[in-house]
Amino acid sequence: MNILYVCHRFPFPPKRGGKIRPFNMIRHLTAKGHKLTVCSLARAPEEADEGRGIAPYCAAFEIGMVKNPIQAARMVARLPLLTPSSMGFFYSPELKGKVDHLLATQKWDLIFVHCSSVAQYVEHVTDVPKILDYGDMDSQKWLEYANYKPFPLSLGYRLEGTKMLAAEKRLAKKFDMGTATTRAEWETLDGYKTGLKTDWFPNGVDAGFFSPDGSPYDPDTISFIGRMDYYPNQECMFRFCEQIWPLLKAERPQMKLLIVGADPTPAVRKLGELDGVTVTGSVPDVRPYVRSSALMVAPLNIARGTQNKILEAMAMGVPVVTSTIAAGGVDAQSEKHFLVADTPEAYARQILRITSNPVERQRLAEAGRARMLSHHAWPRSMERLDGIIERCIKQFQKNKGKRK
Repeated sequence: MNILYVCHRFPFPPKRGGKIRPFNMIRHLTAKGHKLTVCSLARAPEEADEGRGIAPYCAAFEIGMVKNPIQAARMVARLPLLTPSSMGFFYSPELKGKVDHLLATQKWDLIFVHCSSVAQYVEHVTDVPKILDYGDMDSQKWLEYANYKPFPLSLGYRLEGTKMLAAEKRLAKKFDMGTATTRAEWETLDGYKTGLKTDWFPNGVDAGFFSPDGSPYDPDTISFIGRMDYYPNQECMFRFCEQIWPLLKAERPQMKLLIVGADPTPAVRKLGELDGVTVTGSVPDVRPYVRSSALMVAPLNIARGTQNKILEAMAMGVPVVTSTIAAGGVDAQSEKHFLVADTPEAYARQILRITSNPVERQRLAEAGRARMLSHHAWPRSMERLDGIIERCIKQFQKNKGKRK
């Protein structure tokens, strides 16, 4: 098939959540013999240069260059409109022109869109079967942010969430199939009752790259991994260091916490002044930090979809203690494959349970990796995707000419 693939972040190199999922889809579909043209955005020449590494995995690609100050202005311009500001942030006249040219000059068998904010580039197309992979339901993320932001910022996030919710429902009527990352996200999408055919397929993990290497771990070290310019990561570390870290230090004074992730804000860097806390900033490879830890914490209070950091730690044979909301994005069982907590006392108890008991740590390490191999391997996820695409095309052919 000749497939036009549109996504919101250029999917190479696949080093962050918004790039990992589309890259694995692109690689899989190309390996199946399909011809893919990838269209996406880059926000700096360096990102565009790196992005050109996608070439071996697709037939062609188009990059729309944007600059954040201009995109911010596009967001502001949409504040008085019904259009979500997020769609302004991901809009590029250059990319729109390239997509329109591709639509006019080639025959397409399928259009696949990853992320609702870039559905705007192809929503008008009616003569090609289309799949919109919402991934995470962005409207719910913005609405959740509103509960954590101070007034009047909270109003802005609530407005954006409400507008995005309306857009998600509107877009559903312009696509033949809608998909999500987890069962919980799928239930949200399906609950819109728009008449859209829906399904879900999970994120996977590269269990060869993220694997145990036999190196020793420090029973007094725990880690958190994630980009530290991302608000949910910041919020959970602020709260963890304020409420949970003192409880842990009281029981285990020698304990150390590694906060590993790119672009920490000044407020995040200040956490490094706490006794035992290290804020590393960007590192070439997160794996040594995770493997040297007794466990990884993922105490996220705001979480949609799958937290790749959890999958990666479990694949490396490192136990995870996480929140109930973040655990919902992982196809695994609490107590059996990882541990869950929601209060400071529960977090401290679960963390100390692992750091003080090597046998329990080993049990969770082995069970967690085994679950990643059986339930979060990319080949299994891509089998689900193949079935979704097949159903979408059959449904389109059946309903051809009936699109409103």
